[in-house]
Amino acid sequence: MGYVTSTLDPVSTDAARVLPPLQIGPITVDTPVVLAPMAGVTNRAFRTLCREAGASQGFDPGLYVAEMVTSRALVERNVESLRIVTFGDDETPRSAQVYGVDPATVGAAVAIIAGEDRADHVDLNFGCPVPKVTRRGGGSALPWKRQLFTDIVRAAVEAAEPHGVPVTVKMRKGIDDDHLTYLEAGRIAESLGVAAVALHARTAADYYSGTADWTAIARLKEAVRTVPVLGNGDIWSAEDALRMVRETGADGVVVGRGCQGRPWLFADLAAAFHGVTTRVRPDLREVADTVYRHGELMIDYYDGDEGKGMRDLRKHMAWYLKGYAAGGDARRALAMVSTLAELRERLDVLDLDLPYPGEDAEGPRGRAGSPKQPHLPYGWLDSRDLDAEFEAKLREAELSVSGG
Repeated sequence: MGYVTSTLDPVSTDAARVLPPLQIGPITVDTPVVLAPMAGVTNRAFRTLCREAGASQGFDPGLYVAEMVTSRALVERNVESLRIVTFGDDETPRSAQVYGVDPATVGAAVAIIAGEDRADHVDLNFGCPVPKVTRRGGGSALPWKRQLFTDIVRAAVEAAEPHGVPVTVKMRKGIDDDHLTYLEAGRIAESLGVAAVALHARTAADYYSGTADWTAIARLKEAVRTVPVLGNGDIWSAEDALRMVRETGADGVVVGRGCQGRPWLFADLAAAFHGVTTRVRPDLREVADTVYRHGELMIDYYDGDEGKGMRDLRKHMAWYLKGYAAGGDARRALAMVSTLAELRERLDVLDLDLPYPGEDAEGPRGRAGSPKQPHLPYGWLDSRDLDAEFEAKLREAELSVSGG
């Protein structure tokens, strides 16, 4: 079953590309849009829905990145980590994101991905703000240690280069407004041979709160001149994406929370970047059909384990139903679904003729909250350099669990 088409606005008669194709090393991405890796969300099932949507308007889709895989877990051949870097036959190009705090381990993980032909592109995570990552000096905390950042990026690029696999970097502005690192990190990454840099225009302290600082994306674009610069943060619609590239000069966009429960956003984005006014406006029946297909894909992703697939699907229900008058009882029932038959039954009792609710179905979704004091290793901000004691602690602190 393919992506369900929906009621559309008229197609522009003077369509013209907004941006040229995105070049990531040897990979040409016709639609300059990247699905951000999101823990527990961007597994193969959800990527399939997004990719199908992106292709539904007749344009080549963008780049769809898998959940973050930790370098240590991958090197140790953790089963779940290997599942994360297992792609569908129709996924081209295949994109994986790696997290780590030890250069040798990150290099070894990238060597596995590239050397075993597990992905066509590797992204490095320097943007995650969650405490279990930053308290180990990883994610958005790591670029503060300049040499460590340099060593990790170099190790990844050198491990991938013999196999022709491009490496990119995704980062935040810094730890907080007093400890910004993105301009320096962007220049370092560019000098080491990365194929692109992406900026989530918030600090670790911002978490997902407030408004993304798109002016930082413009400043990074001015600083990094030889590789593409991608912008991330507060893209809730195709119009937001167009405005971002217009205001910042970014070479493409990275979309995260805006597509949760809305894989059809990639249809809008593909159309918009090709100068077409087509936009998807699904009624509840079309949403229900997408949810059911998501359930089928989840079961397939978990090798036929229906219970596991349905449990993983539950988190998506509130996102899918945002704005639709589905009723509290129906929402609670769908959030407890345990079999595909149950899913079909609970979807069928909805008022499936409900039309698209407009702005109520759009806008912010997923985690937001308020700014948070970043959790950092003791003394992390005292120096930009990494001493031997810290280096040893970091190696011991490598996360062994992927997806977070």
